[in-house]
Amino acid sequence: MTPWRALFDVPEGGPYLLAHSAGALPHAARSRIETAVLQPWAKQGAGAWDDWLGAIDEFRMGLAGLLGGVPAEYCPQANVSGALFRLLSAMPREPGRDILLASEQSFPSIGYAMAALAPLGYRLELLTGDPADAASWAAAIHPGVAAVVPMHVHSNSGAVAPVAEIAALARGTGAASIVDVAQSAGVVPIDMPSWGVDAAVGSCLKWLCGGPGAGWLWADAAFTARAQPLEVGWFSHADPFTFDIRDFRYATDARRFWGGTPSIAPFALAAGGIATVAGIGVPQIFAHNRRLTARVANRAGDRWFPADRRGFGGTLCIRADGAAEAALAAAGCRFDRRGAVLRLSFHAYNDDAEADLVGEVLAGL
Repeated sequence: MTPWRALFDVPEGGPYLLAHSAGALPHAARSRIETAVLQPWAKQGAGAWDDWLGAIDEFRMGLAGLLGGVPAEYCPQANVSGALFRLLSAMPREPGRDILLASEQSFPSIGYAMAALAPLGYRLELLTGDPADAASWAAAIHPGVAAVVPMHVHSNSGAVAPVAEIAALARGTGAASIVDVAQSAGVVPIDMPSWGVDAAVGSCLKWLCGGPGAGWLWADAAFTARAQPLEVGWFSHADPFTFDIRDFRYATDARRFWGGTPSIAPFALAAGGIATVAGIGVPQIFAHNRRLTARVANRAGDRWFPADRRGFGGTLCIRADGAAEAALAAAGCRFDRRGAVLRLSFHAYNDDAEADLVGEVLAGL
């Protein structure tokens, strides 16, 4: 058994292979709800706000330590699609630039958020080529594109997009680039500033094991400086406690994307997940994931997925019929299906025996 399993409440039964959907609950996250949210509330009532906002600071610092950049570049959000909408709607409009570009293989919610910007004069265009091939993006990016929104890791294939190359292509035509890292943050090593993207959106629900409701955005300081979010509130203010209805000034950092009175519990909970993942180390989780994936491949063979998975994220996305799904379920494996694809993810809490079980089930079909 992996020594990291003791850090999590892993659902009982067979292998839990759903980190791409909802990571297992870390013990540290459970205790954070009590110490960061409930105890200050019980003891101080309204006076708990100093502690609650301190939990938000811890959340932002945790993300910066894990993904790069500085805490001021991160802003809590309810979810990925809302974060993306805020970023895109905040961009200054430029005549002749009205296209928002994403891949047709992106998570649908991304497309819904982008299409909803039509009243601002934008239109969604979907890339039909391979999103993991920079040439596909190069053919689609032109001076009429206002923003390019690639997924770092695609949820239904596991394919990894060349984010730095896509960002350079966008920058070359004057377009913004915003990357979705929901399926990679916490398993694939990331250094946000090194990509050269303008912004990123992500979730703590999956590989970061932070639970639902803790989305976030990262925005480069230059992007933030020219952004004018349409959806604001007192926590978007440079000084939220001014309380002057005639005086609104955007916060100088990414908090300008925040909005009104913030939720606290989801981010206090997520800070425990982030701390747990950081304590293990994303490079270590990535290497562990690769090692377990290789064990599956050694037993199941290349029939199920490519032997060389260097260009893929943390999730095994295999095309399989109902017999494979039934056999894995009968063996106690927890996984899911998207169309013809079965998705299985190995996190730090999974071990060799679980990988061997998956490989043997597939080999026996």
